[in-house]
Amino acid sequence: MPIATTQSDFRKHIKDYLDQVNEDNQTVLVARSNQRTAAIISQDQLNALLDAVNAKEGSLDYAIARDKLIDMHILPEDPLVKPNDDYWNQFKNSEE
Repeated sequence: MPIATTQSDFRKHIKDYLDQVNEDNQTVLVARSNQRTAAIISQDQLNALLDAVNAKEGSLDYAIARDKLIDMHILPEDPLVKPNDDYWNQFKNSEE
């Protein structure tokens, strides 16, 4: 669940908020004037999101990016999949 704060509170407690972003994978929403809001996320979260967006769905890169996002609690966990040969072969076929 994102943490919401005001711009002035964010300025006063910037170290605490940035620690939560980096150490706890929290997203901080900073309310600004004119009903605009800025979101603060960690570089790791941004990289995982970009990896997922740029990867071909069904590819190994996409699966790795999704796993990272699940570990960060950005995406809900998938049901467990038994990693048999058929499971791994689907990635070989999609890379070609």
